[in-house]
Amino acid sequence: MDFSIKAFDSTKAGQAGLAHAKTECLVVGVFEQQPLAGLAKALDVASKGLLARMAKRGELDGKLGSTLMLHEVAGWSQARVLFVGLGREDQFSPKGFNEASRAAARAVLASRATDALWTLPQAAVPKRDTAWAVSASVLALRDATYRFTQMKSKAEPANTALRKVLFAVAPDDLKAAKVAARHGEAIANGMALTKDLGNLPGNVCTPTYLADTARKLAREFKLKADILGPKQIEALKMGSFLSVARGSVQPPQFIVLKYEGGAAKQAPIVLVGKGVTFDSGGISIKPGEGMDEMKYDMCGAASVLGTMRAVAEMGLKLNVIAIVPATENMPGGRATKPGDVVTSMSGQTIEVLNTDAEGRLILCDALTYAERFKPAAVIDVATLTGACIIALGHVNTGLFSKSDALADELLAAGRTTGDTAWRLPVEEEYQEQLKSNFADMANIGGRPAGSVTAACFLSRFTEKYEWAHLDIAGTAWKSGAAKGATGRPVPLLTQFLIDREAR
Repeated sequence: MDFSIKAFDSTKAGQAGLAHAKTECLVVGVFEQQPLAGLAKALDVASKGLLARMAKRGELDGKLGSTLMLHEVAGWSQARVLFVGLGREDQFSPKGFNEASRAAARAVLASRATDALWTLPQAAVPKRDTAWAVSASVLALRDATYRFTQMKSKAEPANTALRKVLFAVAPDDLKAAKVAARHGEAIANGMALTKDLGNLPGNVCTPTYLADTARKLAREFKLKADILGPKQIEALKMGSFLSVARGSVQPPQFIVLKYEGGAAKQAPIVLVGKGVTFDSGGISIKPGEGMDEMKYDMCGAASVLGTMRAVAEMGLKLNVIAIVPATENMPGGRATKPGDVVTSMSGQTIEVLNTDAEGRLILCDALTYAERFKPAAVIDVATLTGACIIALGHVNTGLFSKSDALADELLAAGRTTGDTAWRLPVEEEYQEQLKSNFADMANIGGRPAGSVTAACFLSRFTEKYEWAHLDIAGTAWKSGAAKGATGRPVPLLTQFLIDREAR
């Protein structure tokens, strides 16, 4: 889908020009209780009062997310005009804009129009600018067109005829809107990669497949990829990581992908993604129901790779490093057993009380490895705990950090993009639950505050830099009829990096 930007002035004359613009589908936002303002008013005049009559009958009400498609109206130059409800103007919000954009995207795609003139960014969104609205619109359109068909035996027809979308913005917003459209496309591409990796079955998306994906990104965007195999991992004394990999015939891979967009001396941001390509639970095996969804246990890795793709496409002036410890967690004769004690790369020993608490065992060695880069900040991303789903459901990602400043940056990025997070505590009192009689710590702390004690475990390996942990167990994928990876938290992470570049 091709996105472009064109300036239209917002005066009465400018609205009249938009009303007569030629396109297969003109997309117009209308507010509840006043649907005949601005462009809608100009269209009403051109149609000799058609919209006024429809509004009087209640057919054009402007309720949030409502859509009304009119075809071949006398006096209009467009084959179709789509009216999208924005709700009450005094209650309009970024969330409302996103809801309206998604509704508009679905309606345009269903219409079989091949091009559209999209005027929604002209609706003033409180505390947001036109550039934000353009980027949000791109993401809504791309999300509506995403389909995962790679594993189908027969090619499925495209779900849309839409090829071109032209965004109408005010002249003063033209330059910023062009950058926003480019950024929106880059984020959408990163999300698509993340979704594809998550949706692939575990027999395809293996640790080696993730490593090959990193190599492909390196070739395409001139990044640097270092892939460490089992012997190199063992040489680094990553005993905790290797303890998870022991039960699988798939060799573990330790992936390091570097984007160098900043000055040579600039401290990098390091993103660490959990890459368990299938999680059976190991010896502490999971119940069979829903176990197929454990192919999504590498969505942290997928989101980190998707973010790297977006950052490279945007060309941000930052240094960013992705680290992905990739493995399966399987039962077997060589698998780690409950009660085993393993030694992490940091030298700290861990009593493995539950082999299904494996994400923290691979992340802790990756977090230790990150020290060598002297990072400005480290953010790990993981489908880590079912407890986070109990705490926050499927709306907010769990955010943990001892740094108020870093946490605030990530929360703000989430609010900007709608890819929201909620901060939970990492307090010393919770560390008590990780005590072990036989090692420096246990890998679980019992049922109470399970997502918190998991974060506390990770915090023991992050003393040498600023760190945040994102638990995406509730937000990385959907179940049921809408089953599939969501692409989160690529928007949050990318916006965080955009904001870092602007500092």
